[in-house]
Amino acid sequence: MLNDEEKRSIMALLHEQVVPAIGCTEPMAVALCVARATELLNATLAGAAKVVPEHIELSLSANILKNAMGVGIPGTGGMVGLPIAIALGALGGKSCLGLEVLRDCTPADLEAGKRYIAEDHIHIVLEEKDPDKLYIHVVAKAAGKEAEACIKGSHTSFVEADSHSAAEQPTVCEPTSLTLHKVYEFATMMPLEELSFILDAKRLNEAAAEEGLRENYGHQLGKTMCSPLGRGIMGDSIFSKILSVTSCACDARMAGAMIPVMSNSGSGNQGICATMPVVVFARENHNTEEELIRALTLSHLTAIYIKQSLGCLSALCGCVVASTGSSTGITYLMGGTYEQIAHSVKNMIANLTGMICDGAKPSCALKLTTGVSTAVMSAMLAIQNKYVTSAEGIIEDDVDRSIHNLTSIGSRGMDVTDRFVLDIMTHKQ
Repeated sequence: MLNDEEKRSIMALLHEQVVPAIGCTEPMAVALCVARATELLNATLAGAAKVVPEHIELSLSANILKNAMGVGIPGTGGMVGLPIAIALGALGGKSCLGLEVLRDCTPADLEAGKRYIAEDHIHIVLEEKDPDKLYIHVVAKAAGKEAEACIKGSHTSFVEADSHSAAEQPTVCEPTSLTLHKVYEFATMMPLEELSFILDAKRLNEAAAEEGLRENYGHQLGKTMCSPLGRGIMGDSIFSKILSVTSCACDARMAGAMIPVMSNSGSGNQGICATMPVVVFARENHNTEEELIRALTLSHLTAIYIKQSLGCLSALCGCVVASTGSSTGITYLMGGTYEQIAHSVKNMIANLTGMICDGAKPSCALKLTTGVSTAVMSAMLAIQNKYVTSAEGIIEDDVDRSIHNLTSIGSRGMDVTDRFVLDIMTHKQ
């Protein structure tokens, strides 16, 4: 049984890792760091009017570069990539807004940002020394002065630029060593009123899905599955609705819709993937609100547990993590026991391990759909007590050991793959 300290620690972790974000979190984290450096520069100059940096120098880890190259930036009318995110961070960003840093940017800021890019104020290099996969270092210069800001380890964790110590880093609640059973116990036994905040994930991510259906974003995968062509092939089943709704939200987010989503472990797509399959299944299956709240908590907390050992950024696509969470939530909504929920996790790991992350981009909707379709199939098998056994591949009898086999492959085993993918992305003809 969880003790009171463990309950408090897990609750704090859930609140810390499930937060709203506008736009893809990697370019938003860069914009956040630029906004902070710009604010510090202005404090140094102590002028009455805001000063825009004359030069911005950035050193970014390979995984930040990979995830920021091909994604739409909110409020830019379809502009893609880091330069406009950096420019808007300097011109209209507010670091107090966290991953919603560009929320208050105006059309005038956008036009100024385009000029800022054209005037060559921005210089980006690959960080070679710091080993962290999530590393952003910004130097903003103006009027003979300069100011630094540095994010490391997680998307909003500011550290001292010179020592790289986590002086400003938020408290990360990891004294409690999570297991899948602790996750299950927390999600199913905590007082309902303490978990009801998770419905904010439903509200935000449903709104993103509606936006994706309303407009033509990205590859329009969600809309395609809702079209006569899509329905003719996929039907109008619970399964097809889960896939289309999840894809619509991802289509909107990856194309740069100015709409917040509820993220998970620093990723909006992971938040969508951990939320929408569970929400749609609960609606179609006529589950109660309490069942939905507990299923969403189980889904999100499972994803957080897996990410603790995988790391914020890795060579492994985040949909593998988040869709594993959604599979546990769907299994719970089917009436599954803890053992059946563990079966669903093993089924997921046996199928999706090895799916590479080749950066954030509109086609992430395809990967989310792959993950979510596997989540539903894994739950269907699990509820019938059918699961991949320890005689097969990387699966072990202990579900937690199976999870750590997955994260070891993603965090260490695929490092060479990660570098190779980035090399391909940066040297395309």
